Amino acid sequence: MLRKAIISAGLCLSVLLLWFAAYNYRQAGPIAEENLRGLALSLSAAIDRLAVHDPSLASLAKFRPPDIAYFAMVDRHGIYRFHSNPDLIGTATGDDALERGFPGAAPTEERVTLGTGERAFQFTTPLYLPTETLVLRLTLHTYRADSVIRRARLDTAILLGMLAGVWGLIAVLLRSARREERMQREMTRQESLARLGVMGAMLAHEIRNPLAGIKGFAQVIEKRPAEPRNSGFAQNIVAEACRLEDLVTELLFYASSEPPAKDAFDLGEVTNHVAAMLSDEARQLGVEMSIQVAQEVRVWGNRDRIEQVLLNLGKNALQAMPEGGTLRWSVGSSGKSAVARVEDSGTGIAGDDLARVFEPFFTTKARGTGLGLALCRKIAEEHRGKIQLTSKPDEGTKVTLTLPLESSGAADGSGR
Repeated sequence: MLRKAIISAGLCLSVLLLWFAAYNYRQAGPIAEENLRGLALSLSAAIDRLAVHDPSLASLAKFRPPDIAYFAMVDRHGIYRFHSNPDLIGTATGDDALERGFPGAAPTEERVTLGTGERAFQFTTPLYLPTETLVLRLTLHTYRADSVIRRARLDTAILLGMLAGVWGLIAVLLRSARREERMQREMTRQESLARLGVMGAMLAHEIRNPLAGIKGFAQVIEKRPAEPRNSGFAQNIVAEACRLEDLVTELLFYASSEPPAKDAFDLGEVTNHVAAMLSDEARQLGVEMSIQVAQEVRVWGNRDRIEQVLLNLGKNALQAMPEGGTLRWSVGSSGKSAVARVEDSGTGIAGDDLARVFEPFFTTKARGTGLGLALCRKIAEEHRGKIQLTSKPDEGTKVTLTLPLESSGAADGSGR
């Protein structure tokens, strides 16, 4: 989307620059003509003043501004009364068109080609002297006046060259970006395949153990179906089947991308509920629980999924204290966030394993799936929150869950 926006903006800017260059070039011709016309009028006025003061027109021989290619004065009979080339004075012009310059006719102007091949500007106008009326034909060099056109042409060429260079560079960059994206997608695909391979191997390992137990117990029951001890084997089969079911459920939940429905609820109430659910198991393990919950800490999220996070964290804490200990629950707020903490005095986690505890299928337990903490982090991130874990061997573990409060979560429009 950003790339399309940049290209669209570049196209609009290019069109605007091209329009400006074309407009500037179109205006250059009229400007040059206007400059030549003004120069011709000024020189005609100067020649008129000289002719009035010197009826013999001899002083005009010294009038040679650099912009004049040549100029001539013709009487009504078509005879040159004056010419920049003295050899032509007194000769006939042979040009009947000069008669249009006599009284009643307007001045004319045109571009002509001289005998040298030069393109010049020719201005013809009546010249009213005290004793007679002559026709002044003034031919001007156009090099200086046409510099406007040349400059506009050069500017247009430079602009077109720059635009071509810029768009060429953009094309190269876009091609490089597309190649980089293709390489990135290929690397991502390879990484996904690698992760899928690792996940498949781990999943096969996790499934193989319960299946081996189910198969073994079933074979014993098959050989001696009437023995009393088979009821215990059947219970083991059910337990292993439930373990497989839990594994599949967690795996499907972890792979799910459906966003949860969210609403406001009291995080303290959910924490109390989870602690009550685990109280019997804690008593059996000799674990003492303490709960410190601030009044009315309302968060914005999915109650069931947050309850699952707290339940997973509580079960992990109890499993880390097989010989008893202390489990502390606390809920409070900090700024715009709610903070829930679960602390135990269990065996803790080694430093090498601490960095991997949130990876899928990583576990230090003999019968764990390795998805519990990965699911907890996924749920926290779905709620725009975060989960942090600190631990030291033989000193216990502390897990901190941070979630947006109801006011900040609802204000961001992250509801249903």
